Amino acid sequence: MRIAVPAETAPFETRVAIVPRSVGRLTAAGGSVVVQAGAGAAAGFTDEAYIEAGASIEPNRKELLSTADLTIVVRRPSADDLRLLKPGSAIIGMLDPAGDPGPLLILTERQISAFRMEAIPRISRAQDMDVLSSMATLAGYHAGVLAAYRLPRIFPLLMTAAGTITPARALVLGAGVAGLQAIATCKRLGAVVEAYDVRPAVREQVESLGARFVDVGVESEEHQDAGGYAKELSADAQEREHEVLGQHVMDADVVITTALIPGRPAPVLITRDMVAGMRHGSVIVDLAAPGGGNCELTKPDEEVTTQGGVLVLGPTNLPAALPGQASQLYSNNVTRFLTLVVKNGQITLDFNDAVVAATLMTHDGLPRGEQMLRLLEGATS
Repeated sequence: MRIAVPAETAPFETRVAIVPRSVGRLTAAGGSVVVQAGAGAAAGFTDEAYIEAGASIEPNRKELLSTADLTIVVRRPSADDLRLLKPGSAIIGMLDPAGDPGPLLILTERQISAFRMEAIPRISRAQDMDVLSSMATLAGYHAGVLAAYRLPRIFPLLMTAAGTITPARALVLGAGVAGLQAIATCKRLGAVVEAYDVRPAVREQVESLGARFVDVGVESEEHQDAGGYAKELSADAQEREHEVLGQHVMDADVVITTALIPGRPAPVLITRDMVAGMRHGSVIVDLAAPGGGNCELTKPDEEVTTQGGVLVLGPTNLPAALPGQASQLYSNNVTRFLTLVVKNGQITLDFNDAVVAATLMTHDGLPRGEQMLRLLEGATS
């Protein structure tokens, strides 16, 4: 099996799908790894490091893609790249079909078996394949650091001969993987941290990190779906949520929001009126920017400074700011996934396996699952 690792072409994408350390595991599974020249450079992995690990280097992208039995990517390639894939081959990556269903037509026409890593189910045996959790860990950490850097004051309590500096106040909305990392990072940097989530089960985790859990009065176990994600609140519950959170938002120097469900619009947790009540110099880091943002003023990948001097940041790919470690974690996730679907150098699928069923988008020229069928019906290439 010829396994191709092309360079990423999405704007500002610095990660690479496979790092040199994973090459040996892929060759042991019966694959020969071919990496596009320079694919790992932005993440700190040289062509020489791949060669030493047992991979070969291909400078011609068209040759690389058109001869591969399996292509491994971080982000969905362009339509032109997908048309280069060998008919009957396979592709693995964060393919985001809901973001642009058009490529589904190409994948079905070329009979490509496509696996979307962002759909790995949150079950115990798939934890080491969960790319969303891996990337969220880094995003939550970096959000805390970014907020501290952009806030025009220091985070910790500081007692000096010239006087005492009170600690900054941070509020984290959403206590999933990213939120918990943001809490831990802000706490380590010295801030007083509060956190909120509609799922009461996370209270213990929030408090174990030294943060105060904000009670809104709408928290319920019913607000968590089977995948562990928070469900959307009713209109009455949202009104109560905004009413209580408003004061906490206005008291905060930093707000980090993380409430995002893949494939769905992000819920609005911070209204423009709340932002208007925040102190001059306050910072909002909205990790839900890919879904439109948890703040009404968020603009994806842009900085917005309000008339009141509040800075709203909407980064959509913070893991790319830590490309070496992000690539390492992603590569480990993908490699573990491949041990499930590659046997003796061939892709062997068990369609009854929960991980395969959740991630497989297309196979043998057909969409897999009702969601892919609906997306394909509305797709244009």
